[in-house]
Amino acid sequence: MTRTLKLIAPIAVLAALAVPGFAQSADIDINGDGMYSYPELQAVMPEMSEDDFSVLDTSGDGLLDADEIAVATEAGLLPS
Repeated sequence: MTRTLKLIAPIAVLAALAVPGFAQSADIDINGDGMYSYPELQAVMPEMSEDDFSVLDTSGDGLLDADEIAVATEAGLLPS
């Protein structure tokens, strides 16, 4: 599998999982810190794997910050 395909495949899976209006950001950000953790996202998107989350977590810190959330939301990978 090429590197590009390895990156695109999880994104395609996440795109298929994202449902418009599925959850509001306040429903996802349970602790109110402005970031999404894997457990917070998995609570509203149970099909999301840790590998899927890692694709979105471009900084690799285990949290999706405002920029990462915006990119994923604009790409239709996270609910708005």
